[in-house]
Amino acid sequence: MKYVEFYNKLVELTRNNQLYKNFNKNDEFSDRLIILLIHFGFFLKVFKTKNNTKTLQQIYDFVFRQLELSIREIGYGDQSINKQMKKYLNLFHSIIDKIHFWENLKKDEKVDFFNYMLDKSKDNDHLIDYFENYKHQLQKNNLNSYLKSVNKH
Repeated sequence: MKYVEFYNKLVELTRNNQLYKNFNKNDEFSDRLIILLIHFGFFLKVFKTKNNTKTLQQIYDFVFRQLELSIREIGYGDQSINKQMKKYLNLFHSIIDKIHFWENLKKDEKVDFFNYMLDKSKDNDHLIDYFENYKHQLQKNNLNSYLKSVNKH
């Protein structure tokens, strides 16, 4: 329960309707989950250091446990949950692979990333700007101060 406020902050960030403004149709659970995973990927990228390894692993475990609980609440059975979690873990690791080299990607490669991840979206320049800003906001803090500021809210 130590990281529940952090998880809630991730969920809150995914509720920003501006992120979905260019979707061809209404966003769905999977779209919001992808946006949450992208936020989480940038978070891990910014705070990944040898000193933070244990804490980041605990946060990672907590976030994916919460995602599993959310999938259960939707009504998936045990076999389906395992299949969905494997799918989402693989998706997250492909997100991490792109985010790891984010600074080296050209703008059109970033657009392609969002087009691939969110196939219902068009004109993803606003997502690039949003996540660049999000990354810069994260970089203004160290991990402990960020977690403490999240826990204050």
